[in-house]
Amino acid sequence: MTIDFAWQMQAGKVRIVTSILVILALAACEPRGSVVVNQAAASSGRIETLFIGTTRGADPATGEAFGKVRSPETRFVRLDVAIPPQHVAGEISWPKPNRPADPATDFVAAQQEIYPDAGSFRADLGAALARNRREQREAVVFVHGFNNNFAEGAYRLAQIGADIGIEGTLVHYSWPSRANPLGYAYDRDSALFARDGLETLLREVAAAGAERIVIVAHSMGSSLTMETLRQLALKDEGKLLDRVSGVMLVSPDIDVDVFRAQAQRIGELPQPFVIFTSKRDKALALSARLTGQRDRLGNVGDVAELADLKVTLLDTTAFSEGSGHFNPGESPALIAILGQLADVDSAFAQDRTGRTGLLPGAVLTVQNATQVVLSPVTAISQIQP
Repeated sequence: MTIDFAWQMQAGKVRIVTSILVILALAACEPRGSVVVNQAAASSGRIETLFIGTTRGADPATGEAFGKVRSPETRFVRLDVAIPPQHVAGEISWPKPNRPADPATDFVAAQQEIYPDAGSFRADLGAALARNRREQREAVVFVHGFNNNFAEGAYRLAQIGADIGIEGTLVHYSWPSRANPLGYAYDRDSALFARDGLETLLREVAAAGAERIVIVAHSMGSSLTMETLRQLALKDEGKLLDRVSGVMLVSPDIDVDVFRAQAQRIGELPQPFVIFTSKRDKALALSARLTGQRDRLGNVGDVAELADLKVTLLDTTAFSEGSGHFNPGESPALIAILGQLADVDSAFAQDRTGRTGLLPGAVLTVQNATQVVLSPVTAISQIQP
């Protein structure tokens, strides 16, 4: 018994060390981003304007205006991001170390404005919503995931907006991630801390005149989003919840049982409610190991586990490359498919037959839940048996 226990302890240490090495390996593939302001970039490429609410505080240690420090105050920012003419779909090109940013090849900010108060933010956002090309004023709110700094989350939304051609007004919630691959526990606590800030931002977006709010959340940001929606339901905030006209969770890092409990407490989920999954998501596989679980919501394989919930699972395994943790934003082939969906509601609110025609893949429906396994021919040929 003593030998067996000692062996188990040693095996556990090996698994932990292996997990840490995998985290570092995944993180090493991604350069860290920073906001570089270059006003000349305004004339070099397409501008994506982002309205940002953040609970990141100023970090005295690094000098960052929006660092990992948790701030009880929600601050508001406008960032005009210039997409370089040489941009490749799915990629964010950061300025090279020790070299000035080149607007022809790099993502840079043409302008950054920190608002003095919520009213100023609301006025500018309202003006942008009024210019919205849609019949209804629509805001797309992006909530970033684990291990992201301020620039990385913001520029990711700009990249998605440019690649997919999002017509809604782009809004970003930047919560105080530590932006460190070993900061998983810090980020999980920060995601809980940040619920009130996201609620504040959603209120400001609605007050600015948004008639439709679509929330797109990635990874750990999905947990934050679900907790905030649950919080609104507990407060009986039906009017604000009614403005949420769709939710997309991309590679959600949430325990399946926790998600079910959150969804049941929210009640009627906003529609469409889309969950992007992948069986090759290395980051979620690692998260499952660290938490001692079989899987996470973002790599769930059996739609029957969510059968009683009105959700659509889009299995993007065929498009997975690298870590496979953000396929909808990083795969040019998948971006091309999603870019053809001119209206989220009309695409996913149809019956099974209509949805099959819009998205190439096999469709399986179990009670209220639907799973679409996206499998274009070019992607199928790359999948190993």
